[in-house]
Amino acid sequence: MSLLSGFFVGPEANAQDYAARRQQMLAEVDAMYAETRGETGLAAMSPAVRAAMAKVERHRLVPEAQRDLGYRNHPLPIGSGQTISQPYIVALSTDLLDPKPGDVVLDVGTGSGYQAAVLAEIVAKVHSIELVASLAEQASRRLGEMGYRNIEVRVGDGYAGWPEKAPFDGIVVTAAAPRIPPALLAQLKPGGRMVLPVGSDGDIQYLKLVVKRADGRHDEKNILPVRFVPLLPGTPPRSGG
Repeated sequence: MSLLSGFFVGPEANAQDYAARRQQMLAEVDAMYAETRGETGLAAMSPAVRAAMAKVERHRLVPEAQRDLGYRNHPLPIGSGQTISQPYIVALSTDLLDPKPGDVVLDVGTGSGYQAAVLAEIVAKVHSIELVASLAEQASRRLGEMGYRNIEVRVGDGYAGWPEKAPFDGIVVTAAAPRIPPALLAQLKPGGRMVLPVGSDGDIQYLKLVVKRADGRHDEKNILPVRFVPLLPGTPPRSGG
């Protein structure tokens, strides 16, 4: 299915064009939800997630050369060997997190800032970590230009989380760890949710939903097979945001 292009001219018309592309992207994400409902248990985006996905201007979070492809339902390179995540995965991860308006969440692997922006449309505060300083600075600047005041970006090792801002109602991780990182689990509130890919590089990985119990233990569920590069201590998540 081809993207709309060349229908409008001028700043206002371009905004209309991008809005039309966003709607087409949402239709493609809807189709993937329907296709994977047997694995995910979700037949469609929740109203809150759909509204967020419809509002966030993804084209403003990618390099200028990628803007015409900004609403394709697949990852795009953003520099430093990293990517902006596939819209379907961003929507699904957000839905699995089940965010609420008053929540404070942690986004591990800022990347472009796309996942943080979608979360920020729903929750009260997003704390986002990125090891690559240039990407963190770029995402922070672009998110600020887009009007987001409830996102805080820092440069740091996402594997260790952000203990000074913990505990979190939810955590989203955008690179695969061989097991659930203990530091992140410790920073999750009782009753909180974490969504992350788990599995060693080269092995089968699963997008996993983790729910922390009141007694500190947790339940976990494999949602669907995915492919992410590994999340390692002291190294940047190379796919995400």
